[in-house]
Amino acid sequence: MSHISSKLMTGAEICSFVSGSHIQVRRDVFGAELHNNSSNRINIAWLRHARQSSYTSGCKFSVSARIKKGQKHDYPWPDDVDPNLKSGHLSYLSHFKPLSEKPKLVALDFEKPLLELEKKISDVRKMTNETGLDFSDQISLLEKKYQEALKDLYTHLTPIQRLSIARHPNRPTFLDHVLNITEKWVELHGDRAGYDDPAIVTGLGSIDGKTYMFIGHQKGRNTKENIHRNFGMPTPHGYRKALRMMRYADHHGFPIITFIDTPGAFADLKSEELGQGEAIAYNLRAMFGLKVPIVTVVIGEGGSGGALAIGCSNKLFMLENAVFYVASPEACAAILWKSSQAAPKAAQKLKITATELCKLKIADGIIPEPLGGAHADPTWTSQQIKLTVTRAMKELTQMNTDSLLGHRHLKFRQLGGIQEGGSVEPEKKRNMKKKDVAVSEITANLEAELEEVKKSVLKAKKKSTVPVFSDEDVELVKHDVDKEITNAFIAMGLQEKLEALKMDLLKAPSDLNQVPTLKERVGRLVQEFKNNLSSSGSFDGLTQKLKTLSEVNTLLEHKRKGEILKKAINDRLQNKAKEKMEILRKARDLAAKGEELDDDTLKRVDEARDELMEMLKSANFEVLGVNRKMSSSAPSVILEKVAKANEVIFGEIDKVVEMGGLRVKVDELRLEMEKGSRNDKGKVERLIKEIRDGVHASLDPNELEKMVKSSIGLQSPDAVGANAEQK
Repeated sequence: MSHISSKLMTGAEICSFVSGSHIQVRRDVFGAELHNNSSNRINIAWLRHARQSSYTSGCKFSVSARIKKGQKHDYPWPDDVDPNLKSGHLSYLSHFKPLSEKPKLVALDFEKPLLELEKKISDVRKMTNETGLDFSDQISLLEKKYQEALKDLYTHLTPIQRLSIARHPNRPTFLDHVLNITEKWVELHGDRAGYDDPAIVTGLGSIDGKTYMFIGHQKGRNTKENIHRNFGMPTPHGYRKALRMMRYADHHGFPIITFIDTPGAFADLKSEELGQGEAIAYNLRAMFGLKVPIVTVVIGEGGSGGALAIGCSNKLFMLENAVFYVASPEACAAILWKSSQAAPKAAQKLKITATELCKLKIADGIIPEPLGGAHADPTWTSQQIKLTVTRAMKELTQMNTDSLLGHRHLKFRQLGGIQEGGSVEPEKKRNMKKKDVAVSEITANLEAELEEVKKSVLKAKKKSTVPVFSDEDVELVKHDVDKEITNAFIAMGLQEKLEALKMDLLKAPSDLNQVPTLKERVGRLVQEFKNNLSSSGSFDGLTQKLKTLSEVNTLLEHKRKGEILKKAINDRLQNKAKEKMEILRKARDLAAKGEELDDDTLKRVDEARDELMEMLKSANFEVLGVNRKMSSSAPSVILEKVAKANEVIFGEIDKVVEMGGLRVKVDELRLEMEKGSRNDKGKVERLIKEIRDGVHASLDPNELEKMVKSSIGLQSPDAVGANAEQK
């Protein structure tokens, strides 16, 4: 606190005053006038007024000035700065710090099938570890095919899918790339008009020893940062800060590198009041007059004038999955088709991807990204940006000032074109639903092979693979299918017809045969829905769910019928068949122990079986056949005999195959069967028939019967012939 008293007397020429952050004046004669002056200094006009005043004689006043203690800055310069610091950015001057927690994995809609496949591969690997079986070759093959499916998916992305990658929450931001490609970096703040917009970041950085001015939109890496950065949407302060730094770079001869990643300028009321449009327009004009090279990189989404305000450059490059648009696909769809569900079509028509913009000569090149997007490997992506930018700067720095300005002007003058006399596309209904992922044939086959490996593992563990569905599972599937069907009707443009038909059905009688016109409308609507569902590739997910629901209903229906059949048999035949079943059970137990059944026992077994079949027929059950199943507890002697019989039969069949020239057909059949779901079923059936006919023609059943008898002893001729036929 400092206190200064001054006496102003008539004719006095000396006046003392203090410059400070706050002035307090005692309300004497001049108190009112002094208090109204909020300036940090007493100006000459007031002093002149004070000297000429008739009240100056004998009047006193005092001025008190308080010097506030300096508030700690958000970016304090540390006391122990290393004087030998030669590389790295000044981290203590930046808000941008490493995240304390690793970002969560976020899967986009079209990536979910691949994630499910990856999970299945992990499950198979876990199962092999539990069983101790070696399936490493199969797993390696599946992983290789998974990579092929991943590559196939990311090389055939639709525009709306690339837009979703550009908006991925884990996508690297402007500062991520800058810190990866620069050796030294210091951030510069403020527009010198009262505000520092955090949505636009500016600073000086060096690449390979050369200094550049970096300007870019900055999004957040989590919710807190996004709120602080206003989701990368700048206000007029941000564009004026960018303009200040551009003029600074132009004055000192620093080339400018700008990074675009914004949905657009922040269009709130306050921004409009502060001159959002004027700030953008001023930047557009000023950038065409800068005498240093300018290179722009679109690293995410570039929205309208908010992106172009720092994008009037000599060369513009785009990351592979970046987008650049005059209006977002959702906004375009809402304007043209009155529904945001038409966003996929709008994205296709707007030509927002890097490939399309290179064809239109808006973009000058595409910077590759790793499979899965830039967030899969941010460091590698940053190095690709560095290589592209340095190469472009090397070319531009060789131009003189006039050539550089002319190059920039010509780039934008050549954009656009006029087409006259073209045919106008007729108005028609279109499918506006976002397409499901086009799972490639490789992915489908990969799923089939995964199931085969799983079956092998489960078989080795002797586990049952019979699916079990609860009522809750079925209800969930039905609810999901109903929701998908509703969305499909909306996407097909049939929602209005469906609602109108529902209203008419509520008014109509329960029997539609009485209203033939209404029944015909129902049939037409159903047929139109089925045609759209089968012809378009946009409803693969719904088609698969309908198929799954049908299979589940079929299984449940079979289960229900089986339970009804079992109950009916028990109700009608339990008492009558109890004695007969006991005879069959005892005979089975004796056979399982390896004992030979005498003729009397065999006769009673045959009679009991015949009586049981007659009982079933009398109860109106159709008997299709008798299942003769060997007990799992059969003695080893019987199993050895069966193995010897199989060995003899297989050996004879192999001889016939070799001598009859069937080996080529067998190998061809094996190749077809290895293809799995891709095989030609007609060709497989033809090969099986030719091989079977060839074996029958060359194999003598009587001779084979003798050979089997000599190896295992007596056996029924019918059994031998049946066994040979089966093999």
